[in-house]
Amino acid sequence: MQATAYTYDSATRSGSVLLDDGTPVEFDTAAFDAGGLRLLRPGQRVRIETVGEGDALRITLVTLQTL
Repeated sequence: MQATAYTYDSATRSGSVLLDDGTPVEFDTAAFDAGGLRLLRPGQRVRIETVGEGDALRITLVTLQTL
């Protein structure tokens, strides 16, 4: 799934993304670290992997979207 980076806190390595429908979803340190990233800037397109649905949707991986 693709999303757009919305917020990122470099101290905690966590933040949030906006899904293509505008829904914000938060990610934790484990999801950020799983993607091997060192930094994330708001507005960057990212690829995410998720589990669950609706209010239980949780991001398990955040990495840069490559073409």
